[in-house]
Amino acid sequence: MTKILCIETATEICSVSLSHEGKTIALAETDKGFSHASTLTILIQKCLDEVNLTLNDLDAVALSQGPGSYTGLRIGVSVAKGICYALDKPMIAIDTLEALAWACANEEKQDVHYCPMIDARRMEVYTAMYNLQNEEEQSVNALIVETNAFEDIFSKEETIIFCGNGAEKCKPLLTSSFAKFSPIICSAKHLSFLAKKYFDEGKFCDVAYFSPLYYKSPNITIPRKIL
Repeated sequence: MTKILCIETATEICSVSLSHEGKTIALAETDKGFSHASTLTILIQKCLDEVNLTLNDLDAVALSQGPGSYTGLRIGVSVAKGICYALDKPMIAIDTLEALAWACANEEKQDVHYCPMIDARRMEVYTAMYNLQNEEEQSVNALIVETNAFEDIFSKEETIIFCGNGAEKCKPLLTSSFAKFSPIICSAKHLSFLAKKYFDEGKFCDVAYFSPLYYKSPNITIPRKIL
């Protein structure tokens, strides 16, 4: 019976879940800004305590690999690597957008396009496109959303369901009747099914060399010189 710890830190939400045979059995998360460094390990222990398990009882650790927050992803990966190294557990990396699309499709169950969006500041989002079977139709890219975005699909009278924390800010611009919006946002519970699937397929990461999918460099502000 496969038990997997799932970690989601790609956005402002810090989320941890435990899955048993691909189903979430415990969930702990917070949306209090980017407090991942101080809360992640606490949330992990909370989940373990809830179902009377220890880290040694786990079969693997799965994490959301991005794209998303540079700092958030680094924290999630560091904790996951520490657990896997210390206890010799396999590590599973799941694309953040893929997990969002899967959760949205599993909720909506419509044969349409699914477009997860992660906020990338201003009117830019990290996005991709999937179908109902969670097959990638458009690969990950950083998109500046404008009024004519996705017109090639809307013009064919095909529906797109948008989800993720980047979708809401794009809503005023995506006014087509074929644009639909889902409240699905990042959560570790959305990793459970895919984590089990990858575990069964033996799709593990090299813990030593794995790096998150940052997609682009962090936004760094150079401080003014003190005169």
